[in-house]
Amino acid sequence: MSRQITSQGVTVEPLKVALLGSGSVGTQVARLLTAHAEELALRVGAPLELIGIAVRRLEVDRGAGIDPSLFTTDAPELLKRADLVIELIGGIEPARTLILDALASGASVVTGNKALLAEHGPELYEAADRGGVELYYEAAVAGAIPLLRPIRESLAGDRVQRVLGIVNGTTNYVLDKMDTAGLGFAEAVAQAQALGYAEADPTADVEGYDAAAKAAILASLAFHTRVSADDVHREGITSVTAADVASAKAIGAVVKMLAICERVVAADGSEGVSVRVHPAMVPLSHPLASVREAFNAVFVEAEAAGELMFYGRGAGGLPTASAVLGDLVSAARNRVGGSRGPGESTYAQLPLRPMGEVITRYHISLEVADRPGVLATVSKVIAEHGVSIETVRQQQFPAAGTDAGGQDRASLVVVTHSATDAALEATVSALAGLDSVAAVVGVMRVEGEN
Repeated sequence: MSRQITSQGVTVEPLKVALLGSGSVGTQVARLLTAHAEELALRVGAPLELIGIAVRRLEVDRGAGIDPSLFTTDAPELLKRADLVIELIGGIEPARTLILDALASGASVVTGNKALLAEHGPELYEAADRGGVELYYEAAVAGAIPLLRPIRESLAGDRVQRVLGIVNGTTNYVLDKMDTAGLGFAEAVAQAQALGYAEADPTADVEGYDAAAKAAILASLAFHTRVSADDVHREGITSVTAADVASAKAIGAVVKMLAICERVVAADGSEGVSVRVHPAMVPLSHPLASVREAFNAVFVEAEAAGELMFYGRGAGGLPTASAVLGDLVSAARNRVGGSRGPGESTYAQLPLRPMGEVITRYHISLEVADRPGVLATVSKVIAEHGVSIETVRQQQFPAAGTDAGGQDRASLVVVTHSATDAALEATVSALAGLDSVAAVVGVMRVEGEN
């Protein structure tokens, strides 16, 4: 029902809101818009009237609490009547076309579509500028956690140096259960699926595509530089083993899937941006090590503000709906007040640095021949590649631990000091070629300070 409110004797017409999509998040958004209508109107300065919900099929049961007459399969017609549009369809198409149409028609858009923003963000920002409207997307990264707005607005006067965090709840849950409950990878994924943390096809999560899209958005905001998902170095967690988890414990660390966006300085003094997503060992002394279950947490390091940590639920219908409604209120307030919030900022346009130039540390597990001189040989190869050793641990296998020739074997674990990823990768390759090295059992980066 259309409502009006009066401000200083002037009647304010409702702002018409169109919702695209009615999945777990969309359903909660519709419910909260209805249940909190009076309070939201007072916050905005005008009523928010939900005029329709575009869905693919009308026959699907959307649950109680939503007026069935709001549902429609005609999204283009719905957009023509809207002042504000919420896009929660996901994917690239038809979401891209519908958002562009909405922006062109003069409607501000709120979206949680990380994949679309990471791939077509510049096109959407430009369309918003042409239409004189706004594009909000707090829900695209870290669910309910207020993260993008603080980076874009609260830190606008500061210089962000690094963004480091856990931005995918599914992978964090899987790795957490491998660590705390001793589950295997497949078993942990199955448990995450049973609890609704992982999709039936978990590829986007476990292979790092979801985190890469979020990292691209974070880097774009933090460094005023256009970064797409294709620019992000991506590694998933499918290769993480129980041995990796045990090795992390042995050095006082835990395995986490991290998104790392950082400002880097080349040898010639020029600045660039590095953006990567991969599993890493994080020392237990670092706050990210204690992030459990499907929670997200992001560290932002700024020149003046120092270290800031944002923590909370990174997914779920109700938490994500909170972020969507926060954006909706901001867009609606600006429309009522005749103003616009900050748009895309790409003035810096820093060059993107390849993964090989990234400074990191490696944890290398080797299976070696248990004879004199092996450690010296390994140390020499590492030094020849300009890498220094931080710690080394050697352990002889049980009596049964022999190779095909009956020679005793030993486990050698090396943690390096910081070096370029290219140098460390070349080091591992050279070690694998040594006669005294039976196998490179595992390699993982180490991030965070002890």
